[in-house]
Amino acid sequence: MRSLALQVQQSFGRDPFAGDLYIFRGRRGDLCKIIWHDGVGMSLYAKRLERGKYIWPSAVDGVIAISPSQMACMLEAIDWRNPQATWRPTLAG
Repeated sequence: MRSLALQVQQSFGRDPFAGDLYIFRGRRGDLCKIIWHDGVGMSLYAKRLERGKYIWPSAVDGVIAISPSQMACMLEAIDWRNPQATWRPTLAG
């Protein structure tokens, strides 16, 4: 997590301790990590999809801004450009 905060600071010129959320997608597109500082410490949320890939907007200069509703759709593996529910697991275990 420290290296992600360092990347936010050095590569993007942003303050990782300002309380903003920073979302990173893995190379294969099935993993995303979100870091933020909650006033007490850095927090990390990670999610890997069992099927499919995250729909990711095109980045300009490595940074994009998305709305809270776009982020919610993305985390639920819904294509935020055309919101429709996608695959859901049918069995647990």
